[in-house]
Amino acid sequence: MIHKLADCMNENVPESTKIWQFCVIFPKAQIGENCNICSHCLIENDVVIGNNVTIKCGVQIWDGITLEDNVMIGSNVTFTNDMYPRSKNKDWTLLKTHVCKGATIGAGCVILPGITIGEGAFVAAGSVVTKDVPAGELWLGNPARFYRKVDF
Repeated sequence: MIHKLADCMNENVPESTKIWQFCVIFPKAQIGENCNICSHCLIENDVVIGNNVTIKCGVQIWDGITLEDNVMIGSNVTFTNDMYPRSKNKDWTLLKTHVCKGATIGAGCVILPGITIGEGAFVAAGSVVTKDVPAGELWLGNPARFYRKVDF
């Protein structure tokens, strides 16, 4: 289902995936089955989104970001893909971010570029992730740090 007020330029969105109003989906993004992409999201071209992924309102998925199956992205999570952004910089370096199977990122988090968030990991709301989060761990704070192990 693609809402009539979405700007979806991608012809390969599965029927089971829901794209809500005011989303912009670039033509080459890979989006899996049974996803829920809520309103006011943007998904660029060099993006891979697995099956059963939820992306809540106000999230931008920039080039170089992969979200594996069963990932949950909370509202207003901010991903980045350039460590040293400058306007009109032709020589910038794309740093890829990987969110592994079953991971959850809480609302309002900031994820710096080049990060891997491990399988089943959980990042608490409002955290700023500056380094890799291992599988099965809950991280929180600014900068985000290990808090405890989680079941997944």
